[in-house]
Amino acid sequence: MLWIKSFHIIFMVAWFAGLFYLPRLFVYHAMAEDRVSIERFKIMERKLFFGIMTPCMLITLALGTWLWLGYGFSGGWLHAKLALVVVLIAQHFYLGKLMVDFKHDRNKHGHVFYRWLNEIPTLPVLVAIIVLVVVKPF
Repeated sequence: MLWIKSFHIIFMVAWFAGLFYLPRLFVYHAMAEDRVSIERFKIMERKLFFGIMTPCMLITLALGTWLWLGYGFSGGWLHAKLALVVVLIAQHFYLGKLMVDFKHDRNKHGHVFYRWLNEIPTLPVLVAIIVLVVVKPF
């Protein structure tokens, strides 16, 4: 089970890297004015979302489920963690929706919006999940 836990953490880190980096690409995409840059950002965003983030999310969730079934975790900390994982999944799909808006040149937000989205809510959720798993406060 330690191998499963290790790979769960590895894929979670990769997923989080994408959750942090995709909004950063949106910042630059929203500021881009030339067609070549805009098209390049569309390619980068698509490859990040479908090639890295989504597979890492699915593997993270599968391995987390395997750990849950194997260890039979219980307690309030797990319920809180699972609620935060649902928030992350919603964030993932919201970023996917924004990516589609960029793809079709329908972006409605400026670069400042994406700067905020780059850190909030992902960073506090990451910290909360790590504290819940390591400390198990309840």
